[in-house]
Amino acid sequence: MPINQQILLDNRPTGEATASNFMLVSSDTPELQDGQVLVRHHYLSLDPYMRGRMSDAKSYAAPQPLGQVMLGGTAGEVVESRSPKFQPGDKVVGMGGWQEYSVVNADQPGALRKVDTTHVPLSHYLGAVGMPGVTAWYGLVKIIEPKAGQTMVVSAATGAVGSAFGALSKARGCRTVGIAGGPDKCKYAVDELGFDACIDYKLHADAASLSKALRDACPDGIDGYFENVGGMVLDAVLPRMNAFGRIALCGMIAGYDGRPMPLAYPALILTARLKLQGFIVAEHMEVWPEALKELGTLVGTGKLRPRETVAQGIESAPEAFLGLLKGKNFGKQLVKLI
Repeated sequence: MPINQQILLDNRPTGEATASNFMLVSSDTPELQDGQVLVRHHYLSLDPYMRGRMSDAKSYAAPQPLGQVMLGGTAGEVVESRSPKFQPGDKVVGMGGWQEYSVVNADQPGALRKVDTTHVPLSHYLGAVGMPGVTAWYGLVKIIEPKAGQTMVVSAATGAVGSAFGALSKARGCRTVGIAGGPDKCKYAVDELGFDACIDYKLHADAASLSKALRDACPDGIDGYFENVGGMVLDAVLPRMNAFGRIALCGMIAGYDGRPMPLAYPALILTARLKLQGFIVAEHMEVWPEALKELGTLVGTGKLRPRETVAQGIESAPEAFLGLLKGKNFGKQLVKLI
């Protein structure tokens, strides 16, 4: 059986996460038991939620255990099977973690899912046609409930979630405005993702300046907002929200170093009668088939052209993850493991 390189959470961060929180180890891959399959991971997904799991503060999910393989989504290939449900060569996605191989109990519901790579590249099943894409779909369709002609805004617009949100919003006839960091990302949002406008938040020193730019880009106000960032960005959006606007709250990456992220004007939620709802997409598995079908069609037909930032080798995962938290990635952040 092959040697498996793994990255463990060695210690919990205090403040910003650092590379010293992780440890690279090697272990033997165990012999398969009946009903198990061995998966060789081709790609590892890196996602902002992992930072929250590294802490032991109370949250929606149990903390990442110390001394164990970091949790994370993976896409790869079955190389050995002792289950009739999977054959060697099957392309699959699951939660294999930060390691090169995983042994999976094939009978565990939802542990492993076959995917078709005929029209959609394998890596996209960790991004646009995976958890991030479904996250965008749920926030837009189930919480924001857009209507044609309304104005939608999304922060982190060129990331895996934001880029899918843009395509889904445009497909519903909405004016769609992104917020991203840097001229290259904003150009990509408009030229390749089809956003009507994109605001570079790095050009604005405070929420008031960013809010003015939003007013110019959204002359009819904002009807729906998908929040990935929090902090100054949320403070800039709230004054521009129309009465009875809807906000889907998915991420607060501005606060992932452990600092609290207070709202400057929470009274705006009341005066505009806003709906603000946080959600965790894994709690809504019932929508995944419908969402994945639409997302797969958007990618397959070229209406959603996601970009990826790909680090090479399992040992590169910690630094790539820390870069993701600082916005250094362009599109979906992956680690290629083969």
